[in-house]
Amino acid sequence: MQPLGVHHVSINVDDVDAAVSFYTDVLGFRVRDDRPEFGFGGAWLDVGGQQVHLIAGSVPDAKGQHFAVQVDTLDEIVADLRRRGITVSDPVPVGRSRQAFLDDPAGNAIELHEVGTAPR
Repeated sequence: MQPLGVHHVSINVDDVDAAVSFYTDVLGFRVRDDRPEFGFGGAWLDVGGQQVHLIAGSVPDAKGQHFAVQVDTLDEIVADLRRRGITVSDPVPVGRSRQAFLDDPAGNAIELHEVGTAPR
């Protein structure tokens, strides 16, 4: 097998409308209009060249699982999110890159990841 990349990640949310609002209005994702009817609520979102699929359902207990969104100006994004009242961790180095974490309205962890070439 030769993987080509990650096409999408799926996460459970307890309120699809609140999650869609958060991911689009706050994080800048875009709603796709090609999600088939599966018999359960959800939404498909574009982020860069990948997708996040929201699934209406019980959110699992937080045990470290998360997905990362690559960003280019981590400090500016963290400051903007905090101005909006969103709780975001302070950026910290990880290898040569930097990361910060926040939770969506359902409690799913999201990493904001700024790829770098040297620690700050």
